[in-house]
Amino acid sequence: MPSWRISRAGDDDVPRTPDALARDGYVRHGGELYRYALGRLLDDAAAQDVVQETIVRAWRSAERFDPSRATLRTWLYAILRNVINDHVAARQRAARLPALVAQDQEDQMGDQTAGVVDSDLVTRALWMVSVDHRTAIVETYLRDRSYDDVAADLGIPVSTLRSRVFHGLRDLRRAMTAMGPDS
Repeated sequence: MPSWRISRAGDDDVPRTPDALARDGYVRHGGELYRYALGRLLDDAAAQDVVQETIVRAWRSAERFDPSRATLRTWLYAILRNVINDHVAARQRAARLPALVAQDQEDQMGDQTAGVVDSDLVTRALWMVSVDHRTAIVETYLRDRSYDDVAADLGIPVSTLRSRVFHGLRDLRRAMTAMGPDS
């Protein structure tokens, strides 16, 4: 692991690791990041998810943090805004997923009655799967990104991503079945 240093007021040239940077960022700014996200998303669970994803992304890209260009707080807010934008876009695509599923079923079965899918059901079921599985499904299916690109962005092997997609789709089907059409 490369050796790098972060300077901050009153604490010059303190060696820091990505773990320490992420931990310090969360301890010092986690509350205000959460409040900002909650104000934008109006959903407690989603706000918690985006703050967690912000800290994870900061940890993964800690070597890119340059204290001469921005404070840790400014850098984390830049990441947070990107995560919020990604979350909102994913939520919008999830709302369109039932229509895509319905069209696919209609194309495959040739029967229009097979294309009736409840948008709310799919959206709620998607939020019932784990964050890792939901991210894998959203990135590969809704954003139509390649497994290689998504795995590289997430910092995981392609085989792990494929496993997450497989298990995520299985969990999504189970959640939809458990919720039923009348839920």
